[in-house]
Amino acid sequence: METTVENARQLGLTAEEFVMINEVMGRNPNFTELAAYSVMWSEHCSYKNSIRWLKTLPREGKKLLVKAGEENAGLADIGDGLGVVFKIESHNHPSAIEPFQGAATGVGGIHRDIFTMGARPIAALNSLRFGNLEESKTQHLVSGVVHGIGHYGNCFGVPTVGGEVYFEDCYHTNPLVNAMSVGVVKIGQTVSATAEGKGNPVFIVGSATGKDGIGGASFASADITAESAEDLPAVQVGDPFQEKKLLEACLEVIPTGALVGMQDMGAAGIICSTAETSAKGGVGMVINLDKVPKRQSNMKAWELLLSESQERMLMIVKKGREDEVLRIFEKWDLPCSEIGEVTDDGLLKFYLNGQLEAELKAESLVLGGGAPVNEREYREPAYFKKIAAFHVDNIKVPEGLRSVAEKIIAIPNIASKQWIYTQYDSMVGTDNASTNAPSDAAIVLVKDTTKALAVTTDCNSRYVYADPFKGCMIAVSEAARNIVCSGGQPLGVTNCLNFGNPFDPEVYYQFVYAIQGMGEACRKFDTPVTGGNVSFYNQNPDGAVYPTPTIGMVGLLEDVQGKMTLDFKAVEDQIYLIGEITGDIASSEYLHKICGVEYSPAPHFELDKEFALQSAVLDLIRKGLVRSAHDVSEGGLFVTLFESARVRGLGFMAGQGDLPVRKDAFWFGESQSRVVVSVSPEGTAAFEEALAKTDVPFRKIGQVTAGNIVIDGSNWDRIDSWNRIYENVIGGHMTGYLAE
Repeated sequence: METTVENARQLGLTAEEFVMINEVMGRNPNFTELAAYSVMWSEHCSYKNSIRWLKTLPREGKKLLVKAGEENAGLADIGDGLGVVFKIESHNHPSAIEPFQGAATGVGGIHRDIFTMGARPIAALNSLRFGNLEESKTQHLVSGVVHGIGHYGNCFGVPTVGGEVYFEDCYHTNPLVNAMSVGVVKIGQTVSATAEGKGNPVFIVGSATGKDGIGGASFASADITAESAEDLPAVQVGDPFQEKKLLEACLEVIPTGALVGMQDMGAAGIICSTAETSAKGGVGMVINLDKVPKRQSNMKAWELLLSESQERMLMIVKKGREDEVLRIFEKWDLPCSEIGEVTDDGLLKFYLNGQLEAELKAESLVLGGGAPVNEREYREPAYFKKIAAFHVDNIKVPEGLRSVAEKIIAIPNIASKQWIYTQYDSMVGTDNASTNAPSDAAIVLVKDTTKALAVTTDCNSRYVYADPFKGCMIAVSEAARNIVCSGGQPLGVTNCLNFGNPFDPEVYYQFVYAIQGMGEACRKFDTPVTGGNVSFYNQNPDGAVYPTPTIGMVGLLEDVQGKMTLDFKAVEDQIYLIGEITGDIASSEYLHKICGVEYSPAPHFELDKEFALQSAVLDLIRKGLVRSAHDVSEGGLFVTLFESARVRGLGFMAGQGDLPVRKDAFWFGESQSRVVVSVSPEGTAAFEEALAKTDVPFRKIGQVTAGNIVIDGSNWDRIDSWNRIYENVIGGHMTGYLAE
């Protein structure tokens, strides 16, 4: 049957792309072929509207073992013959429609990216964004997403060790669910996502294929609308127990040496995995779709090609070694079917019941091959004029600082997330070293070594909204700062770039300048970008979400004994603030949520000063001169002090002294590049002597108490009374919702 431009538009392709497809094929594509191009040329698979700028990011480094985008995830050398594999991806649109399965399959998919390279996942993190927590829709989404993440991760047996959660009105319709996985592999035992060797058999292993998730890649490349619930089949259904078996079977097959290559079936399913492995190896494949294990009868060729059923892998096996692979999958009670073989003509030929359903050039389908590369228009957002009009002198300094502080620790962005994270198993596998002694980054043991990994996800999207260039530099810097404050050396970055519609020039401006800011910061910290995910079309009826370039970062501690925690250790320990103190309240939670100011600049930040601060702090930690370290971020200095004190039920006495800055800025401002440390009384001289040799400013601001909070000489009560506020905000909203 002849296909038309209208068919192409219905599948999410443009008229220009339909013409390109006809030119590539030298004929009019049939519906199955057109459907294949629609998912492979979607933004989710091809990065057609982003790759131009992604290529400007630093993508190589002395510790990286594969180039960015070369494999399913980043791979960095951590010594002793080991590598760390890590990646972050989004599952935003599925989670907006079906929050439990959307989040669960996001977790499953990111873990598959890790073990398809031969690594065993040892840690999971996430970055979540929701709307106003007081609204029932947000509570529904929070409940479903958290349950989905907890269910899949807990059953699969990988601890969720860290993450972040924000609540802003702009995420009301379109929440963001970003999932990160980290694994460890022996160097030399990794598997590449490639196909080669004419006549080598192609296997599909894992779960049977159904109609769930069909068109999921295209679904992820369109705006969420009131009718999006009708796209429910585009949401995949996950089975964590099946994935656990798949993990063990794959890791058992790899050492046999029977594999040529392996690729997980995530976005766009069979068509994507066959196209990408073939294009990478410069080969083709003949695939018999009737041999694909199915859980639904009478599936059409295009349905089989596009299904995103979970827990599946494509394996290219060395000819003559088929029985070894079959025996292992039989042992694990998993389907394992030979569905075709490798050819040398670069063509993908898909047959169903003996009939040729599609014939496609593998190279024409993929990123870096024939997929389109678009240049999008961008211009400065109109709202920048409102930001430029902000002046701090128009904000009155409040009389009662205590009442402001009580309101700030009750803001959901700042309040305890324990209602969420207690639903995650953080201890399974016994690798998590942060559960009882929290650090700014999660610390995960590398078993059978003295090493540990420091891992984190970070992005304050309101800073990026205010200034995409500076805001994204801050996101990278905060991730690095969290790793440094934990005693680690940053290694590399994976990113999840969540933005609105790229056809909106103001949205695309945010994207372009965020990428430029990310690149500058990553070059400064020597943390190359190993890969990640672009998620466009995150829109509400009123416009786009805040630009949210989430940074996943991994760092290394050569000896876990050198880790640093954020908690104050003992009464009378001295408290210091390292870094520049300014009168800045821009884009702070205080200004936005308490004062009600929507438009203000990004907070004070200078990249060179940030780098100097981190170098100084890491040196202090390695010399054993500090007893705790915690960076100043959302909520400002007061929140940082409170979070350090509450872990052991201690308090603090602190004051501004004679500093000529606004009181609200000193206590609640979010000026960057600052860290609070505690020092033993007998260690202050050595501490001050070490810092005096640097250009980094520091100031003693107080000391640890037995439980009282004293601010500028005023007694603000015991830590326990503050804890009661802090710990019950999210749980209070959610308990009421779940009881209805």
